[in-house]
Amino acid sequence: MNPRTRQTLEFVLDNLVWFMLVFVLVVFSIFIPNYFQLGIFANIIEASSVLGVMSIGLALVIIAGHMDLSVESVAALSAMAVGILFCSSGIGLGVQLHPEWLMVPVSLLLALTVGGLIGAFNGFLVVRVKMSAFIITLASYIWVRGLVLVISGGRSAQDLAPAIRWFGIQRLIGLPLTAWIAIACFVVFSLIMAKTPFGRHLVMIGGNETATFRAGIRVNRNLIIAFVLAGAIAGLAGWLLAIRTSGATANLGVGLLFNAFAAVVIGGVSLKGGVGTLPGVYAGVLLLSAINTAINLMGLPANFTQVIHGLLVLAAVLLDAFKQTIRQRLA
Repeated sequence: MNPRTRQTLEFVLDNLVWFMLVFVLVVFSIFIPNYFQLGIFANIIEASSVLGVMSIGLALVIIAGHMDLSVESVAALSAMAVGILFCSSGIGLGVQLHPEWLMVPVSLLLALTVGGLIGAFNGFLVVRVKMSAFIITLASYIWVRGLVLVISGGRSAQDLAPAIRWFGIQRLIGLPLTAWIAIACFVVFSLIMAKTPFGRHLVMIGGNETATFRAGIRVNRNLIIAFVLAGAIAGLAGWLLAIRTSGATANLGVGLLFNAFAAVVIGGVSLKGGVGTLPGVYAGVLLLSAINTAINLMGLPANFTQVIHGLLVLAAVLLDAFKQTIRQRLA
């Protein structure tokens, strides 16, 4: 195989999910009436904002060779904490700050802190106590969701303070600010992963943790930071959830974990660690959102969404194994 063919093949493998997204959008635009509209494409981006942000943290941990199943519950707890403090109806306390704009940074800081603390707890048990990340984060998934039920009593908080809700209402170039926040997060963390030692070290740790440690890199510190970031980013996703729904309910965000997991895998992040990029994850999120939109436009039952997502994850896992085989032959 000549170098140019090899280079082309590697480019296609690295960006396969983007080709899949373009193919799906073209097919849907041709065969589904009213799909090809700027409003539909804007809706796809808008609907993927919360899922996209949550997928970033999950992807960081998986690229580092571990797992975080708690992100969905962490987002729900962060949203509930914001809802209880800054909602005026239901169980909301209706806390007011002066000047009013202070409620935005304070609520955001609250959500990030809640998420970051749970992420630090997960990271400590996984990295320092050497417990299984799957078991620890599964336990966190359960007890954090239980904590949401305990502090809310199964009730909801409604009518989020207008100063915070403003982010869910205002639009810039046809997109709500929440979508721009998600896009900004992908840009920032993509640069961190590609241009900073921390990002490169996470990829190395996921590829071979022992060799990375012997190379003098502080593996434990980087892994704990990855878990803290995953928790804090999940907290940000919870903040966005509270904005979109103008409050919080006890079952807020149920099912987001599996969609985030699907987006990360479809986006090309290897479950074995050490492989994957955040732009690819964003393409995976948009692909899922594009399919959901198509299902809605065709008027199919919502159950089809779960079936298609499941088949996509299965296809992505098989595709990942296929790509690994091709890469080994190219090496």
